[in-house]
Amino acid sequence: MCSEEGVNLQRGMNYHLDESYSVILMSLRPNAPYSDRVENEGRILIYEGHDISKIQTNSIPKNVDQPMKNPSGTLTQNGLFFEAALRYKLGKSKAELVKVYEKLHAGIWVYNGLFYLQDAWQENSNSRLVFKFKLELTEQQLPNIRNSNLGVVLTHERLIPSTVKLAVWERDKGKCVLCGSADNLHFDHIIPYSRGGSSLVAENIQLLCARHNLAKRDKIE
Repeated sequence: MCSEEGVNLQRGMNYHLDESYSVILMSLRPNAPYSDRVENEGRILIYEGHDISKIQTNSIPKNVDQPMKNPSGTLTQNGLFFEAALRYKLGKSKAELVKVYEKLHAGIWVYNGLFYLQDAWQENSNSRLVFKFKLELTEQQLPNIRNSNLGVVLTHERLIPSTVKLAVWERDKGKCVLCGSADNLHFDHIIPYSRGGSSLVAENIQLLCARHNLAKRDKIE
């Protein structure tokens, strides 16, 4: 993931990491630190903002409102994404493009696609205010988005649920099922989506390296 973006991503929210897009890191795992969720078969992502830094408070971060601004008065990542969503809602700018990476397991990240930032709000959660951001999947692609070991770029209908991706990764032991390579892996539909194959069951998904994924295309082996 870091090699894909060319930087060492040390935080989950990265506003304008590039001039043309932002980046967020998400997780749907049971022990995830934030309550992210997907809706509408993966087309909608509801992403939770991030807590105040431990060094900025004497309290437990989970007991403190998620901050809009830093102590210096500058906007936090929450604030930057919030204002971008507000500008879009007011018709003052285009929707912010956001690349989303998802953590499946320790050290395992997949590219979930490119989303539009549609909305943002604050809500009460366990007696504190947290930020929520609504993002909608788009089929638009950026020139610098490349297929990599983070997974193939997916269209709306081909988005594979996190539980299915994790099950496939564990079943195939993180290697190409044809050659055993552990590099540049893709989640491949055994029966292609264009031919009625499902994205919703692990039985129709397999891990292929880039070479075998490209060679297969829409063929049924």
